Amino acid sequence: MTAWNARWRFPLYLRIWLAVVVTVGLLTVAFGWLMRQSWEQQQPPAREVVIRNERDEVIGQSMVRPNRVPGQGVEFDVTMNDGRTITVQLPPRPRPSAGDGRIWPPRGPTGFFWMLGIVAIAVALGSYPVVRRLTLRLEDLRRGVERWGEGDLSTRVPVQGHDEVAFLALRFNHAAERVENLLKANKSLLANASHELRSPLARIRMGLELMDPEPSQRSRDEITRNIAELDQLIDEILLASRLDTRETDIGEVESVDLTGLAAEESARAGAELEATQSQLVVEGVARLLRRAIRNLLENARRYSSGPVIVSVERSGARAVVRVCDRGPGVPPAERERIFEPFYRLRGASEREGGVGLGLALVRSIAQRHHGAAHCEENPGGGACFILSLPCPASQK
Repeated sequence: MTAWNARWRFPLYLRIWLAVVVTVGLLTVAFGWLMRQSWEQQQPPAREVVIRNERDEVIGQSMVRPNRVPGQGVEFDVTMNDGRTITVQLPPRPRPSAGDGRIWPPRGPTGFFWMLGIVAIAVALGSYPVVRRLTLRLEDLRRGVERWGEGDLSTRVPVQGHDEVAFLALRFNHAAERVENLLKANKSLLANASHELRSPLARIRMGLELMDPEPSQRSRDEITRNIAELDQLIDEILLASRLDTRETDIGEVESVDLTGLAAEESARAGAELEATQSQLVVEGVARLLRRAIRNLLENARRYSSGPVIVSVERSGARAVVRVCDRGPGVPPAERERIFEPFYRLRGASEREGGVGLGLALVRSIAQRHHGAAHCEENPGGGACFILSLPCPASQK
């Protein structure tokens, strides 16, 4: 049997409970011993002792301190009128007999140990429910961790109370949920990536099989487009994987002029820019922020039947980039799903371009910059995609 298994033969709650009982018992014994020593060493105050004879005449009188004699009671040394010194002894009180009706509390050393026993029993009875309740929660947490470690990633432990154990259970649930979501996302990414890779590969294969000895320009353009689609897909899959891994270095964080970045990408995509500030600076990775704005513009240009409007403004402590189009819009029920990897709206064709990762990358980039991305309805028709990023507090 291993040392670990041997340790579990003595449960944790019993070890904690016995530790509490033994500690309180030792403290009680030590405290009782110190009190007893203090009582024995304490000098009682001086008292006046008067001795009279049978005629009620004072024959001796003194201010003396009593001397405690173990087992014999208290003694007083009194000086008589003729110069002699006599000792007056007060014997200890007799112990109550069994038939005098007095049973409790017992006196003497026996009574002291009885009191210690009562304290020990009270501590044992009072601490057991508290210790057992605490360790039951720890056992629930242990069983949950064991199930989760065995592969049941949906396992969650109950959160009870507001102490450290409850906080530990809460953090475990959060970590377990994150790991489960990451694994699901990776499985979905692999499944969708394999599906998306098959389509352009199949078109390339068919094009090669049908290609004439002298391929036409149309065939060349089709193969070039499919190769570009594959290259884009692989690039976006790699970037999405890096953004999902928090420990990965995504680039150097610097001050980025968001207005200038949006102006460059708007000119490249043929969009109209509306900026309320000539310069709006945020802290981030310029390459990723440029990629986010470019993805929003390409998505808008792909589906818009009119002009694409880009606006950059400051809203409180946030820098907001809005990309609005005049396309078919996004139904309210799907405004969150479109940010999932490889998700396309119904009716979207592969011929329209895109692999379903553009908006997912926008949200991942925003989250890595402590921002957010969402979709709203564009008044008058179409959709508006909003990228929100924190601004430095010193910027006006």
